[in-house]
Amino acid sequence: MKDILVLYYSRHGATRELALALAAGIDSVAGVQARLRTVPAVSTVCEASQPEIPDSGPPYVENSDLEECAGLALGSPTRFGNMAAPLKYFLDGTSPQWLSGALSGKPACVFTATGSLHGGQESTLLSMMLPLLHHGMLILGIPYSESALSTTQTGGTPYGASHFARADRAGGEARQGLLSQDEKTLATALGARLARAALALDA
Repeated sequence: MKDILVLYYSRHGATRELALALAAGIDSVAGVQARLRTVPAVSTVCEASQPEIPDSGPPYVENSDLEECAGLALGSPTRFGNMAAPLKYFLDGTSPQWLSGALSGKPACVFTATGSLHGGQESTLLSMMLPLLHHGMLILGIPYSESALSTTQTGGTPYGASHFARADRAGGEARQGLLSQDEKTLATALGARLARAALALDA
């Protein structure tokens, strides 16, 4: 059984909901399973620290998760058209994996949530791809053969799965993590595509 790492940061829950939808798609493919991981928040207070184990949700990611995975799905809420600082902070510390080529040749995809329809989803997804390209990963998007991509009135892009949290839900993520059916369909399809790619590349 091969593990696909679903690594994300979520503040209010919508990016987590996307991660769960991607994980469902991964788990639907025989021979692979999703490994959900998150990152701790970054504090402006130098002395502040997070507990080693989160109070709820998946464990914090370790570099060994990157080394052991057969593929990677990377997710973050949008922060001014870019990924959130906690995820960037973790990625900035992956030089050993870059030097060893631990991720080179593995498939990857990205996903995000924004508080407005044109709130930087695409620029966030594209910027999240950059460190993965430096790691030598093979980037997957969502093809237009997924019919929901052409009809969605909410999230969903060819660059990756996304969620549009209505303007009355502050912080870039819906507090209840309410994905539309199209958003869930596209995220699940992307997870399954990532899993199939991981199997094909390892064949």
